[in-house]
Amino acid sequence: MAKGRTVSPLQSHIGFWMRLVSNNVSQAFARKLESTGVTVAEWVVMREMYGEAGLTTPSQVADLTGLSRGAVSKLLERLLQKGYIGRTESTIDRRYQDIRLTAEAQELVPRLAALADQNDDEYFTPLTEAERKQLTRILKKLARVHSLTSAPIE
Repeated sequence: MAKGRTVSPLQSHIGFWMRLVSNNVSQAFARKLESTGVTVAEWVVMREMYGEAGLTTPSQVADLTGLSRGAVSKLLERLLQKGYIGRTESTIDRRYQDIRLTAEAQELVPRLAALADQNDDEYFTPLTEAERKQLTRILKKLARVHSLTSAPIE
């Protein structure tokens, strides 16, 4: 410790408490997803693609999720291997690919969303509806002020 300098306790930091709760909420959700064979990162990509009209491209998925094109490429390859996306050459430019969720993925996403809802309920039930809304408003404000756009996948 530097002479004459007080070191704040770890638990005095808001970030400590946010990380503690966030990590546990995320880990519980990952455990719920294990039985489906889908990772949290794959879920994020599928959820962002879900409901998108028509075809999309890997670069559009990167824009939707805030992930790098390299990370999206790896995730899309895994989803392709699992049969959750289909890929075709673009009709506009053969150097590009169009992707879409398969029928199987279209049926799976709502079930995974129900697991996400269940996970939120388990963790945030102790809060009143007003507290939930206030917490959400505060977190959205912090995300907006700090230009946080990447989907949290880890």
